[in-house]
Amino acid sequence: MDYKVEELSPVTRKINVTVPVEEVNAALAAGVALYRHRYEIKGFRRGKAPSSVVESKYRAQIYTEATTDLINYQINEILGTLKLMPLSRLDVDSKELVRDAEFVYTISFEVAPDFDLPNYEGLKVDVEKAEVKDEEVREVEQRVLENAAVVKTITEVRPAADGDIVIISFGAYKDEKIFQGIQAENFELQLGQQQALPEFEAMLKTLKTGEKGECEVVFPADFINPEMAGETLTMRATLHAIKEKTIPELTDEVAKKAGGFDSVEKMREAIVKSYMNSREQLNKSVAQKKLMDQLLAQVSFELPPSLVENRIDRLLADLEQRLDRQGKSLESLKKTPDELRESVRAQAEEAARGEILLLAVAKKENFDVTSEEIDAALTQVAMQNRQDLLSVKQYYEENNLIFPLKDRLLADKSIEYIYARAEKTEVDAPAEVKETPSADEKDNASAKPKKPKAKAAKTEDPQG
Repeated sequence: MDYKVEELSPVTRKINVTVPVEEVNAALAAGVALYRHRYEIKGFRRGKAPSSVVESKYRAQIYTEATTDLINYQINEILGTLKLMPLSRLDVDSKELVRDAEFVYTISFEVAPDFDLPNYEGLKVDVEKAEVKDEEVREVEQRVLENAAVVKTITEVRPAADGDIVIISFGAYKDEKIFQGIQAENFELQLGQQQALPEFEAMLKTLKTGEKGECEVVFPADFINPEMAGETLTMRATLHAIKEKTIPELTDEVAKKAGGFDSVEKMREAIVKSYMNSREQLNKSVAQKKLMDQLLAQVSFELPPSLVENRIDRLLADLEQRLDRQGKSLESLKKTPDELRESVRAQAEEAARGEILLLAVAKKENFDVTSEEIDAALTQVAMQNRQDLLSVKQYYEENNLIFPLKDRLLADKSIEYIYARAEKTEVDAPAEVKETPSADEKDNASAKPKKPKAKAAKTEDPQG
């Protein structure tokens, strides 16, 4: 194998590779041998079929896999020899191996720019002290009690009230017609929890079991359901049942049912520990960001374009997931695709600069990533996406994504190294300043209640 490196720009490299006939034929022979022992061919014992028969039967698979395996092996060998760390996905331009013929292909990728690495040991940084407030623990305890509550349908005749769970059928009307198919039967809603708009809840609290009511509702322009946003609709509802929720006292038995805790005290200890672990990790991340800001302020270099674009893709994917959890989409931001990309470009560039700096630290400290660490990271990806590890690993290998993954793991090691050697000062969390909301803020808060989620009724409708 011979190769030649071209420097297309300070951050772009192209490698032209020429593979002699002998290596091509050896790669194909290895592929044939693999398939000879992998599959049983009719008329021959496993592993005894002639090479010509095996190649004829499995030619497409053998040549495709031999080409991929040869290129992957040589890429690792070349990059290791040159001590190059690609920052981008590898762009491989090749055809398929041909027996008794020389094989030529190219690899293009981006690399980190050259720059003087600033001192990264012994940096000073404040780390906020992790604290858990009593009211936070009480809030979790209250949720535990809410989950342990006993719910039963009332028999007395009275209007619904805050705290009640009502079973209703409702519809949204405009010009006496159902609007956009918005209606539901046996919909479960807890009053007084801002699960519905105030006007609708107020109307429901005038009804008794079996009664009907209606009211006019003006939906906010940013309502979670875009079909209803800004509309003035008539909401009509029939109240089928009223349920009361009885909250139990917090006892050892409740704690045991909630999470297998021996006592209320053990449950509280677990709550505090969970909060502390989360806060400590968050405060550590904030401190690491401060350290990165110190280092990045001392360097300047050209950014690889595709690295920035890749970061933009990831930021927009994260944004799309957050919006989806809110029942919204990227379209709700009313920006063109180009405007969306530009809106996060500065953030993407900062992330790219940080990654380049951390990879430079990794190179100087001779950090490495083992195959076990890569497998562990791929296992995590597989679990997050509910896929099997083999499929995820194959996807990463076929799409040349192992190198970007390795870079991320190296960057993680670098920031941990910098943080471990920093001069850290623990500081108290800043005191919370509660400002009195303005009249506009109060109006906005009351106009943006959460949209209720439909649930199946837990008891039969007493009205039939």
